[in-house]
Amino acid sequence: MDSLFLIFDIVNLGLAALLWWITIKNYSVLPDTIPTHFDFEGKADHFGNKKFSFLLPVLAIVCYIAFAIILHYAGAGSNSVVITDKNRDAQLFIMMFFMRWLLMLIFLIFLNIQDYTIRYTADTDAKPRFPLMASVFMIIASVIVLFIFVGVFK
Repeated sequence: MDSLFLIFDIVNLGLAALLWWITIKNYSVLPDTIPTHFDFEGKADHFGNKKFSFLLPVLAIVCYIAFAIILHYAGAGSNSVVITDKNRDAQLFIMMFFMRWLLMLIFLIFLNIQDYTIRYTADTDAKPRFPLMASVFMIIASVIVLFIFVGVFK
């Protein structure tokens, strides 16, 4: 169980590092003004200074630290089910696994947005490599699966 969590932690840290690397690598070729927001059709509707390209990498580090703190105090929070001696280990595993899974999804979404932003600055006809609605669906589906597992292991 600990090795699974270690693998997740390494992958998540690697995704955060990849996000920083992509940003730093492409920063010098970005124009002074870059898209900072896209509408539902994938067209840029807000623009800002190219320093905004560091927003997602900074948010990734903030998320990583926040999730690390939450996982450190994993048993201290409130739960959707009553925690007993019988279900404690299962519920803790589900929560710790889901938090790491959610962080990975967030980092993959950040990477997709950053890649799209960089490619969009060179070609306004560029499309995201992974549709944003599919990303939202993955998070919603993950939450549904979480509630199923929490209910099964009451």
